[in-house]
Amino acid sequence: MIAILAFLAVIALLVLWWISRQGLTAKPWLQTDSVVTLAGPEEPRLPPAQLGLGLFMAVVGALFALLISAYVLRAQLGDWRGFPLPGIIWANSLPLLAASLALEWARARGSAGDMGGARAGVIAGAGAAMIFVAGQLWAWSILTSNGYAITSGPAGSFFYLMTAAHGLHVIGGIVALARPIERIGRADDARAVRASIDLAATYWLFMLLIWVVLLLVLSGWAAAFLALCGRILDVSF
Repeated sequence: MIAILAFLAVIALLVLWWISRQGLTAKPWLQTDSVVTLAGPEEPRLPPAQLGLGLFMAVVGALFALLISAYVLRAQLGDWRGFPLPGIIWANSLPLLAASLALEWARARGSAGDMGGARAGVIAGAGAAMIFVAGQLWAWSILTSNGYAITSGPAGSFFYLMTAAHGLHVIGGIVALARPIERIGRADDARAVRASIDLAATYWLFMLLIWVVLLLVLSGWAAAFLALCGRILDVSF
């Protein structure tokens, strides 16, 4: 349960940090250099799309925290039989990392005004994400052929459930990448394009973080690390 609380705390801190970067924590009553014009009210520092993404990431983080909690509690029962993760699971992390890096590069190119480079980065990110999804399907086929189907036991059921939940969010992210590509193709306002790319890059970084946490849990490294910390604390006290 400590692991779940720690994971929720990390997710909450990351979401709050991201929202604070968007200007939600700004104190307009302390800004003495603002000038009121007749053009209308000042545009909000935090657009609804960014606020919506922050809330969505908080909900998704809570969902995976619940899944991990159920996984940890179920693994403590006597009928739990784990299995080694195939190597493709670890190697398949590279396309997801590449997708996140490509979106970060697209964000940088968009900020520099290079919309052609930004579009190339978004397309590269979408392609890398598709490779990740294909790799997940390949990993499932390997496990199934080795006798670890979704009905083979609680460990297999949780593995397929958790990786499928992550995969669905990745597929949703791939579909969402069509938005910045379309905006660049239509030569929309540069500020709107940059905002769209920024949202996409933030989401993919979040998906990468979720995947790393899932890998640590499913491989048993997280449990081993927490057990080691517990032994260290017992020795200290």
